[in-house]
Amino acid sequence: MHVFSRSAAGASRTKRCRRNSLCFEGPVWHRKRRTAFADRDFPTGKGNSAVQLLVAILKRIIRRGHLRIVDSKGRQHELGELDCPPVTIRVRNRATEWAIVSNPQLALGEAYMDGGLTVEDGDIAALLELLTSNLDGNFGGGHLEWINRARLRLRRLLHGSNDRRRSRKNVVHHYDIDSRLYDLFLDSDKQYSCAFFEHDDDTLETAQANKCRRVAAKLHLKPGQRVLDIGSGWGGLGLHLARTAQADVTGITLSREQWKIAQERVRRQGLGERVRFRLEDYRTVQGKFDRVVSVGMFEHVGVDNYATYFGRVSELLADDGVALIHSIGRSDGPGVTNPWIAKYIFPGGYTPALSEVLPVIERQGLIVTDIEILRLHYARTLAEWRRRFVANWDRAARLHDERFCRMWEFYLAGAEMGFRHQNLMVFQVQVTKRVDALPIVRDYMMPEPKTADQMKRPRVMS
Repeated sequence: MHVFSRSAAGASRTKRCRRNSLCFEGPVWHRKRRTAFADRDFPTGKGNSAVQLLVAILKRIIRRGHLRIVDSKGRQHELGELDCPPVTIRVRNRATEWAIVSNPQLALGEAYMDGGLTVEDGDIAALLELLTSNLDGNFGGGHLEWINRARLRLRRLLHGSNDRRRSRKNVVHHYDIDSRLYDLFLDSDKQYSCAFFEHDDDTLETAQANKCRRVAAKLHLKPGQRVLDIGSGWGGLGLHLARTAQADVTGITLSREQWKIAQERVRRQGLGERVRFRLEDYRTVQGKFDRVVSVGMFEHVGVDNYATYFGRVSELLADDGVALIHSIGRSDGPGVTNPWIAKYIFPGGYTPALSEVLPVIERQGLIVTDIEILRLHYARTLAEWRRRFVANWDRAARLHDERFCRMWEFYLAGAEMGFRHQNLMVFQVQVTKRVDALPIVRDYMMPEPKTADQMKRPRVMS
C-alpha cells in the first residue's frame, strides 16, 4: 500500500503536481528522529520575509475555502473565501516558516510532526484538502520543467532498483513495526489495501470483503487450483481464496511480523493442508501455479525491476493460467515519489503510471485481458483508516509517541487527498499467457445476484 507523488513527464502535462510542489501520493516511520525545526539554525533575514513569501505564493493558489495563517509573530493572514469557516494554522517559529517556503514537500509534514506547525481550526486533513483541492495548475511556470526532469533522473538512479537486500530493508521499515498499531485502524481481516465500496452504507469490513470477492472472481478460480499470492501480508486474501474457492494457496512475504501472524491464522482456521505462507522474495520462488495474484505489493518492486517481476510472473504461471496485479498508480504519466513519503513512510516505494507497466507486460509475452481503474474507493478507505486511527490516538501514542501519531495522521490524510483531488488511482490488471484462458465475456467477474433488500440499498455516488 499503500502515497504522495509528483509527476515529471513535462510541466505542460502535469502542472498541478509539479508547479505547486505540494502533491501527495500513497504507503513506515523513520526510526532516527530528526532535530525539531525550532532547534535548527535557519537564516531569518530582515523582518519576516519567509511568511511574506509564503503568503504571496498561497494567495495565488487559494481560490476555494478559507485559510488563516498565524505566523511566528502572532500576525494573522487571511486567504481565499473569507466568508467560509477558516482552517487556521499556527507556524510557531521562523525556522519552520523558512523550511516550508524552501522545501514544502518535505517540510510541511516534518513541521506537523515536530510541532512547528499546528492546526487550530479544523485538522490536518482539512488543511491538506484545502491545499490539494486548490492545486489546479494555475501556479508556477515552464522554467521548472528542467528541474523536475533532473529530479526524476536522479531519484530513479538512487531509488529505482530494489534488490533483495534493499527490498527486505524497506519492508522492515514499514511492516515489521508493532503489529498492534495496524489493529488500531485496519478491518478485522487486516486488509492493508484499497477496499471496494458497493453501497453508501458499506462498513470497512464489508468493503474489504467485497474486494476479496472481486479479486477471486477475476482469477476465475476452480477448486484445487494452485495460487501464488505475492506480498501476502497478514494472510487475509490467501485464506479467503482457500475458504471460498477451495484453492491451494502459497503466500510469500518479506515481513517476518506479517508471516508470523499469517501462520497463526492458518493454524486457528484449520487450513494447514491448503494454505502455506513463506518468507521469500518473488525472485526465488520455484514451481508452476494456475493463478498468480498480487495486491498492494507492486508499489515496492521498483521501476528497474518491472521486467524481472513480470518475467517471473510469466515463468511461474501455467500456460492456461491467469494473473491479477492490483496496485496504486498515477493517472498523469511517470513521476517521482514525494520526499516526505520516501523518507518516513515507504522508502523505495513508487506508484507507477500504466504507461510504465503495460509495455513491460507486453515484452514478457503476457496478454492483458482486463484493466479496471478504481478511483475514489481508496480515498474512502483511507478516510476510514484515519477516523479509526484518530479514535485510537492514545493507544497508538502508548505504542510509539505523539510525534509518531502526528506522522501517521499526516500520512493517512495526505494519501486520502491524493486520491480525492490529485493524480492517484488504483489499477487492477489481469493478464494471461493464452487468449483462450478465460471466457470471452466478462460475466464471470460480476458480483453474485443480489437479494431484493440488497438491490434497494443506495449505490456509492462519490
